[in-house]
Amino acid sequence: MTAGREDVRDAVLRLPSERTRWVGIDGFGAAGKSTLADWLAGVVPAATVVRVDDFAGPRVAEWDWRRLQRQLVDPLVTGRRARYQRWDWATDRGAEWHDVAPGGVVLVEGVSATRRELIVPWDVTVWVDTPEPTRLDRALRRDGPELMSRWRDDWIPSERAYAERERPWERVDLVVAGTG
Repeated sequence: MTAGREDVRDAVLRLPSERTRWVGIDGFGAAGKSTLADWLAGVVPAATVVRVDDFAGPRVAEWDWRRLQRQLVDPLVTGRRARYQRWDWATDRGAEWHDVAPGGVVLVEGVSATRRELIVPWDVTVWVDTPEPTRLDRALRRDGPELMSRWRDDWIPSERAYAERERPWERVDLVVAGTG
């Protein structure tokens, strides 16, 4: 279903509040996933943004979804506090730790955030759809020309392989335009 960001907000606000609620925000690189997640965190009470990029590093293919499962999902699903370590891309080492209490809204955002291997009891899943020229322009402005070869050689082929393998926009609850 095609939707606006307000539709996503309304879907999240309708979720029962007696347990941790899970929102997956997926899409290609520079589509607007982080922008949507940050906006939702500002309008949804008790929302925490968890970025897939915090589980990625220069020597990690795609991102370490197993670590996200172990450090974030598994504890929260069983009602325990979660604690995950952000990976610092520049130093290629673990950085600060983040605590997430059970019972809130967890917004997991990033390329392939809703991948099938990750076992999450998703309440709402979203695909942020943005044309490639817009995404590449955003990537250039955000990351600079020095990372464009990484975009072309690694990240775009990886996200295309994920898209061909899983076709996530066909199984999510909502599709949101990332150009608004």
